[in-house]
Amino acid sequence: MSRDKWIIIGVITLGALAFAVYKQSIKDRDLGSSQAAAASSADFPAVTAPDDVDKISIKNGTKDEVVLEKKDDKWRLSKPIDAIANQANAKEIVSNLGTLKVKEEVVMTLDDDVKKAKKLDADQGIHVVAYKGGDKKLDITFGSSGSAGQLAIVDTKPGKVWAVSGFSSWMYSKDAKEFRDKQFLSFDDQNVVSVTLENKNGPFSFTKGEKGWAGTDKGVAIDHFNEQKVKDLLKDMKAGNAEDFADGKSGAETGLDSPEATLTVSLKDNAGTYKLMLGNAATNGTSHFAKTSGMGDKDATVYIVYKAAADWLEADKTKFQLAADAGAPDAGGAKPAASGAPKPAPSAHH
Repeated sequence: MSRDKWIIIGVITLGALAFAVYKQSIKDRDLGSSQAAAASSADFPAVTAPDDVDKISIKNGTKDEVVLEKKDDKWRLSKPIDAIANQANAKEIVSNLGTLKVKEEVVMTLDDDVKKAKKLDADQGIHVVAYKGGDKKLDITFGSSGSAGQLAIVDTKPGKVWAVSGFSSWMYSKDAKEFRDKQFLSFDDQNVVSVTLENKNGPFSFTKGEKGWAGTDKGVAIDHFNEQKVKDLLKDMKAGNAEDFADGKSGAETGLDSPEATLTVSLKDNAGTYKLMLGNAATNGTSHFAKTSGMGDKDATVYIVYKAAADWLEADKTKFQLAADAGAPDAGGAKPAASGAPKPAPSAHH
């Protein structure tokens, strides 16, 4: 056989061997990944049901630690302040912990530089610890997210890094105030029978009868009264959310020792009476300090409410009257012409 033919045979043989090695490496890689995932699934902690958790600690990098605790079927914050928690947010977190799925173990040397690069260090990672009756259910630090998934390390497997799916980082990375219940009033506006508003322009009183709402200003019926405005007021207030909180400020600082305005909402059959008191303008000049009465534990909280809520409590009579284009007289006492009415004829002297 000639030398050239031996060279051709050798090249073909080497190519076949190389292809076989490549195929085996793919098979080994796939096998290795599935084995890693199967092993880590057994090792990775999970919350299997909402009742598995009654306390959650969240430390998002350098932010204050947030601790949520379930007491009498209600979630509260115990850190950084004792306060009512946003129930929906707390339940979402418990549910999210139950959706975590491990994808595979990620092989890397977990030194300080790698932790920093992958946001698994104390200054950047989201450290979540969940308990049930004092027993630790899971202790996980979540880092950066990439094509492999969300990187995570578990206290029970030091030095190992997992890629997991199902983690919703936005639920855990909020500021502490966002875990709190910002709703300052809560009532069914369909059950409201009377509303009073005391401020420098009032007092105003609104009562609901068989034919709808009626309103008075200082005891006198409001002319060109617009009952829709009372409905709008109740709609805005029935689930009002605060902008922020004013923890630790005194009544003198907030002006709530002598409120600028007080809104009182009464339900039928004496089912409840709720008040919202408005204090001074807050530091931004448009929002105001406020507090409630009749809302149970919430009455101890000093809120900062948005300008829209403050505007209702500082309203004057015109806020509850028909606008000129809705049939109310203009400043000169004349009503606007109805839509489509003929224009007056030109003057003969013009």
